[in-house]
Amino acid sequence: MSEIRYNVHSERAEEFIHDGEIRATLEYAREHRADRALIEEILRKAEEGNGISHREAAVLIEVEDKEVEERIYSIARRLKERIYGNRIVMFAPLYLSNHCVNGCVYCPYHAKNRTIPRRKLTQEEIRREVIALQDMGHKRLALETGEHPKLSPIKYVLESIDTIYSIHHKNGAIRRVNVNIAATTVENYTRLKDAGIGTYILFEETYDKAAYERLHPTGPKSDWAYHTEAMDRAMMGGIDDVGVGALFGLSNYRYDVVGILMHAEHLEARFGVGPHTISVPRIRPADDIDPKDFPDAVTDEVFRRIVAVLRIAVPYTGMIVSTRESKRSRELVLDVGVSQLSGGSKTSVGGYAEGIEDAEESAQFDISDNRTLDEIVGWLLELGYIPSFCTACYREGRTGDRFMSLAKRGLIGNCCAPNALMTLAEYLEDYASPAVKVEGAKMIDRLTKIIPSEKVRRITEENLKAIVEGKRDFRF
Repeated sequence: MSEIRYNVHSERAEEFIHDGEIRATLEYAREHRADRALIEEILRKAEEGNGISHREAAVLIEVEDKEVEERIYSIARRLKERIYGNRIVMFAPLYLSNHCVNGCVYCPYHAKNRTIPRRKLTQEEIRREVIALQDMGHKRLALETGEHPKLSPIKYVLESIDTIYSIHHKNGAIRRVNVNIAATTVENYTRLKDAGIGTYILFEETYDKAAYERLHPTGPKSDWAYHTEAMDRAMMGGIDDVGVGALFGLSNYRYDVVGILMHAEHLEARFGVGPHTISVPRIRPADDIDPKDFPDAVTDEVFRRIVAVLRIAVPYTGMIVSTRESKRSRELVLDVGVSQLSGGSKTSVGGYAEGIEDAEESAQFDISDNRTLDEIVGWLLELGYIPSFCTACYREGRTGDRFMSLAKRGLIGNCCAPNALMTLAEYLEDYASPAVKVEGAKMIDRLTKIIPSEKVRRITEENLKAIVEGKRDFRF
């Protein structure tokens, strides 16, 4: 049997997520965590904004010097500001079904759980859920479903996407559906692309193959290689925006940070486009799941370092934090790199609309941030962020390498800043509470005046007036 070697260009998961390379990287990081000359070199490279390697990032994860730690946060903050400004994109998850054939030991949807109510939404129930989400003000959804080939086949997912896009209630419309479903075939990814999805998202859970196989003892998801190679198949199927992530707390977080970055490097090397998003969920309590059973839990302080280092290593990517995290935790990581937040979320099947029986009992995990979307919008405004409901890049074809080219050169903000202000104006007119409407209007007025391009500023001002008059969906 030939020796498995690390190969960032390989099609094989064991070669591009190479266990030996990760372990050598972690050992290198431990040995060099106090090497000030090396650390200074890495920080200088980080400040250039072109990213750092997985091995350099591992060193920054290990650093114990408080002064260096603050510099890491400062660099991450500046890079996020340079590329994404102070915009925070809002979204919500929509759970279609919790039927599942897998045996994942950290998820209450696992096949052996007999206590959780099992549900699958009909198309009429999906319609009610979407109207409820539109009535909050959401424009972007992340579609979620358990893995069950018979009860939640790709045909059902595609039909559901069509239903979601077809619904226009009052001034509401879902303009982007991101999809987080189980690893599938190139053919099915092409079908998802043709259905008009935004980003295909799939968490690796943990990149450590041995740990992964212990955590996934049964079901199709137990195949680590097939799961890990899913993003390659998605790219081959024509989906050029993909989102990766790990569930921190399942295994050694250092291993998973390196794994995420090696995955990003692989996608860049093979397809010329890295991940559109990186998600950083942490394990949470759920129906029959107790986080205390998982000894690798990540503290808020370590979590903040993880986010900052990922932002430095992959400066162009969107970084997502969900309502798994508390208000305090979300505030800490917003400051050092997060650019997308969920708000007003439900992790249950049928959790948004009224009258769906047993909805709350079907939740995948407990939510830490239970505030309404309007409360979160108001909080972001207080912190100086622009809550953005923008979906313009996806709808204007700025995806994949086209988006990355603009993001890497720090040019995406030329479109995103005015688009964010216009979508915020829509939210204020249609959904905001009076207090949030006042504060949001102040921000829009202040920031519109300083748009650098006179032409863009003039068009933005005209569109903002039209929004007040009842017109919708302007974008650059």
